[in-house]
Amino acid sequence: MNEHEMTGEQGRPIRSAGVRLVPSAITVLAMCAGLSAIKMALDGSVGLAIALIGAAALLDGVDGRIARLLDATTRIGAELDSLADAISFGVAPAIVLYVTLLTGNNFGWVVALIFAVSIVLRLARFNTLIDDTEAPAYHKDYFVGVPAPAGGLIALAPLAAYAQWGAGWWSSFPLVVIWMVIASALIVSRIPTLAMKQVSVPPRMAVALLISVALMAAGLVTYPYILLIAVVFLYLAHIPYAVHTKRWVAARPETWHIPPAERRALRRSNAQRRSLARLGLRRSKPRGRSSRVAGRGRAR
Repeated sequence: MNEHEMTGEQGRPIRSAGVRLVPSAITVLAMCAGLSAIKMALDGSVGLAIALIGAAALLDGVDGRIARLLDATTRIGAELDSLADAISFGVAPAIVLYVTLLTGNNFGWVVALIFAVSIVLRLARFNTLIDDTEAPAYHKDYFVGVPAPAGGLIALAPLAAYAQWGAGWWSSFPLVVIWMVIASALIVSRIPTLAMKQVSVPPRMAVALLISVALMAAGLVTYPYILLIAVVFLYLAHIPYAVHTKRWVAARPETWHIPPAERRALRRSNAQRRSLARLGLRRSKPRGRSSRVAGRGRAR
């Protein structure tokens, strides 16, 4: 223990004030990235605007983990995180899209307002659900609706296509409006989505994960806009899986306190048994007394 730490009554180290401010500092950086994205869009730098909102999403995913690692979670940090998310993933994407693809149309501004308000409503609901102590244990494995960082990146998909391929049907006013309305609906919906912090990778998939990370790093350097579009559609494609798994868990209270990895193993084993049954390969059950009696009757 160094001179910057003290020991509490239970022998637990009390972090210095400077260390406890690290997660909040990262949150402020994320908020500054979101606000700077608006400036870049106003200056005509579409690529930098997208990159800054992406950087805000990465910082948002880091600050909470660092707060837990440093045992520096505070109520003010949680409130600051929500305010930063509202700016970086609600206000910033809405204004960036308005000044690039929706400019010159009053209805485009209405759609931008709808999107920003959807993010704020989603964050308000998230804060109320945190205090719900009566929710089943498995609820922490899922978000209610699309989280704010994912929602902000989903909304930027048409802009990423515009930055990659120029003007086209993907950047037309009607499509962008429809896309933003769909994104807003997903954000405020009650559709379950997986909480990434609860996702675990089995050891046998470690090599595949590392290869995927390498491919994503290469894509980030060479084709960043295509990578963003691919990540957005992969995320949208996981939603039916999240809905299915949450229904499966909700119908089986005995699995509510089981870790997600063990629940996945149970689902796989059940799926394998159903597949064998459909193929007629299910193991035959041991013959009971009634079967033996019937057998004797037939033998006679």
